[in-house]
Amino acid sequence: MTAPFRFPRFFVTTPSACPYLPGRIERKVFTELTGPAAGELNDALGRIGFRRSQGVAYRPSCLDCSACVSVRVLAKEFAPSATQKRLMKRNADLEVSVCRPWSTEEQFELLRNYLSARHPEGGMADMDDLDYADMVELSPVDSYVVEYREPSAAGRPGRLVGACLIDRQGDGLSLIYSFFDATATGRSGLGTFIILDHIQRAAAADLPHVYLGYWVAGSKRMEYKVRFRPMERLGPTGWRRLDDEERATSLMASGELGAPNGKKF
Repeated sequence: MTAPFRFPRFFVTTPSACPYLPGRIERKVFTELTGPAAGELNDALGRIGFRRSQGVAYRPSCLDCSACVSVRVLAKEFAPSATQKRLMKRNADLEVSVCRPWSTEEQFELLRNYLSARHPEGGMADMDDLDYADMVELSPVDSYVVEYREPSAAGRPGRLVGACLIDRQGDGLSLIYSFFDATATGRSGLGTFIILDHIQRAAAADLPHVYLGYWVAGSKRMEYKVRFRPMERLGPTGWRRLDDEERATSLMASGELGAPNGKKF
């Protein structure tokens, strides 16, 4: 006799300042991922726009705002641009290892340097080593860490220059959090390279999607996500392809793409 199915209980967070759009207020709906069915629940919630953080699945539930949009890359159809091909070639010498979800001092030091360089005022800036260990290790689902290192020498591992915490879901890979050496000489574009590597990994594993989390049109810090095509966005009627006009409008709004008169917004 099988145990009866239990519907998850959902909760709503207290409203707080939006980290992406000035003057906006954010609120999230969330549920716990526990028990033997945690992986199945995470898969199902991921397909309707939820993200995982430790043992919790959450998604934005903001009053009067729907700017945060879930996006995913169609891994099997993806073809890198000329710029992306050059970046992949430039970083092809990196040694890549798939590791169990266990935090290390080396990873934490890389994370601290990354946050200091890229997000000094962000919500993760005050993380300590225990917070990082919780982020990596408190996973009730199939997770792992991928490490990117400089070439080894004299039998010793190369320097760690990138890492990414990944969930393997039934229909794809979900990039939970990635970080890298933002000051590495000759290694520009490491963040993009990590995403490209996982698109290849998903396609090789016959997984159709790579989930990149939330995209906010017009937010400069989010625009890198729409550079991986083809891509789908989640809307009221389900997943649909992000079209070229929608992408270009967002890039112009963020200042990443020149306006028709040659200026940037």
